[in-house]
Amino acid sequence: MARQSITFTKPNDEWLKTQVDKKEYSSKSELVNDLIRQARKQQVEINWIRAKLDKAENSGFTSESKSEILTQSKSLLND
Repeated sequence: MARQSITFTKPNDEWLKTQVDKKEYSSKSELVNDLIRQARKQQVEINWIRAKLDKAENSGFTSESKSEILTQSKSLLND
């Protein structure tokens, strides 16, 4: 794993310490990695939605129902 040195603002550092103290995570590194994984997963969903919107705007119509689109977007969250 790559080793990095980063600086946190006081409120962010205190929040990180609290999460580790609550035993939610074993270390700040584990927590930061988890937050990055979550952000990457959210970005995948945002990109998917953006692509759907672009396609819809360019075509004017979609054959998928609202529930089909919702189901697809929820499945991305569960991956």
